[in-house]
Amino acid sequence: MKSSRYDLCIVGAGISGLSVAAFVRALRPDLNLLVLEQAAGPGGAIATHSDSGYLAEWGPHGFLDNCVESRDLIELAGLKAEVTTAPLGRFVRYVCLDGRLRCIPQQPLAILRQPLIPWSAKLRVLADLWQKPLDGEPTVAQWVAHRFGAALLPFADAAFTGTYAGDIERLAIDAVMPGVRELERTHGSVIRGVFKKMRVAGKEGKTKKGLPAMTSFKDGMARLPQRLAAGLAATGTIAYDTPVQGLTRQPEGWQIHANQGDIACRHLILALPVNRCLELLGQALPAMPPPLAAIPEARILSVLLGFDHRARIPFGFGYLAPEQEQRFALGALFSSHMFPGRAPAGHQLLEALVGGRRHPERLELPDDRLIEAVCADLGQLMELPPPAYAAVLRPRSGIPQLEAGYTGLLRWRSEVHAAYPDLHLCGFGWKGIGINDMIKEARRIAGTICTQTTAQERTEVKGVYF
Repeated sequence: MKSSRYDLCIVGAGISGLSVAAFVRALRPDLNLLVLEQAAGPGGAIATHSDSGYLAEWGPHGFLDNCVESRDLIELAGLKAEVTTAPLGRFVRYVCLDGRLRCIPQQPLAILRQPLIPWSAKLRVLADLWQKPLDGEPTVAQWVAHRFGAALLPFADAAFTGTYAGDIERLAIDAVMPGVRELERTHGSVIRGVFKKMRVAGKEGKTKKGLPAMTSFKDGMARLPQRLAAGLAATGTIAYDTPVQGLTRQPEGWQIHANQGDIACRHLILALPVNRCLELLGQALPAMPPPLAAIPEARILSVLLGFDHRARIPFGFGYLAPEQEQRFALGALFSSHMFPGRAPAGHQLLEALVGGRRHPERLELPDDRLIEAVCADLGQLMELPPPAYAAVLRPRSGIPQLEAGYTGLLRWRSEVHAAYPDLHLCGFGWKGIGINDMIKEARRIAGTICTQTTAQERTEVKGVYF
């Protein structure tokens, strides 16, 4: 550390903290900033596994290319030449229904044109046009059944299993899809609201053409945080192995109590998972205690299976399994189909996901039992020889679950921001869990700091892709 006082301190060198730093440096290179990270390297939940010619991910496998802020960040990182994509329009995904893999269109309304549910259930979807919005804080399952009918619950289950490894009987619709909920309240119907937005976008010439693509990098997702952190390391503005033990509010900013001494800053960004933020702020802001001490997390593990040419793996991204199917794995990614270089020549790689909010007990099984159970499960869905390679990845971080009380937590966050304009909260679980969500929020916060104005927080309607 060059000094003990900074214009800006960022706690956390995951994708949120590194993104804020990159955007701030691009907008205001004159600001004196420091990034603090408790681990020995950058990335947080983003990390890439490389072994015996197989390339897999400990955390997220990519992000959609329909986010301007994320494309800008790739430019700032100098990684445009390393980008690899898998277009949603060409790569299909499957849902396990009745014990077999069923190809699912990548757009929810297109599901209605497939012979997956009876016509009576398809017509029930139109009841959304006159269903009144549910009061309170309904779960995803309650909301989907109310607006579109119970026949769509397996598809909603699969979609939110793939995103949160969560339970639609507990995830709150206002938390996971606030934009859709706003459409419902504003227009009285999601369908009506979507068509209204499409008409407005058409008149303004903003109609989106085609589906986005899943984006990663040739050497895996870890390249993004590594490259962003390398720029900070070159200027001595990132400190590893520096856990933060506490915070104190000062007349001219904040005092950070770290293992290497106290650090003063004018602006403080906590770019940390929700629960770690709550832990620090519960002590630092006793007059504004958060409404929740913590939110639930879902942990998953990945079982990596490498196969030779005899494996008959369907083309596409992979598949997801609704809970009603009672499968051992939540689903699997067909990694070597998605991106090149994920397996040795003549081989293929599957990454099966196990555990989640509903089945944490499976995380305790030893590696050999997990591999055996996953091979038996997947072998019922596709033709697979004995694996040529097998490994189990057990990530330490969990996936924040946006359940009852989460929207109240966001209101508290807004109150904290209003009371302390020099304190900014972002990171895994704040305003979403996707990489694009976190990069968008990082860009907004960077703009706020660099212009000394309050950037507008928008509630957008997110697409649902299977």
